[in-house]
Amino acid sequence: MSAQSLAVDPVSAARLLVGAVLTCRGTSAVVVEVEAYGGPIDGPWPDAASHSFRGRGGRNAIMFGPPGHMYAYRSHGIHVCANVVCGDEGVAAAVLLRAAVVTDGADVAHARRGRVTTAALARGPGNLCSALGITMDDNGIDLFDGHGPVGLKLAATRSVVSGPRVGVSHAADRPWRFWLAECPEVSAYRRSPRAPAPGESD
Repeated sequence: MSAQSLAVDPVSAARLLVGAVLTCRGTSAVVVEVEAYGGPIDGPWPDAASHSFRGRGGRNAIMFGPPGHMYAYRSHGIHVCANVVCGDEGVAAAVLLRAAVVTDGADVAHARRGRVTTAALARGPGNLCSALGITMDDNGIDLFDGHGPVGLKLAATRSVVSGPRVGVSHAADRPWRFWLAECPEVSAYRRSPRAPAPGESD
């Protein structure tokens, strides 16, 4: 499957990315948890939790395509988080990579992460990037060109579980997080204290 397979809505793209193989700087991992994010209020998938909700800007321009590129950002100015852009070019959408199982280069990943358990090695979006060596320099790269420092290969569609996204204060009830059941590498669900009570958000 190519990058054009991701020229779909963010939920469909998220389902495709569970089970994908991510390679980067001496490591390889299978993605086991993701979150879908839409775009501006006037787009096909309005999403108040998305970085692109208020429209195109300097930081989020990558989210508007083309699909198959990486959108990287710093969470709280510290942790690098990686997203895979999806949807048609010009329409903002992306899928956050939340957790992965390191299948090759575990020694390299452990050296980057320090003394953590194998299950926790790439659990959580910041830890995933740290373990695999993804940096802000990778923002905007084509994950499918076969020559860049980070590569992505889509695999057969997996059966996934879905539920609310972690830590978002807007659109907090949307079941736009997808993961493999009974996988210890998947992160625990934590609802943002700033989110409305369950059932009072979209």
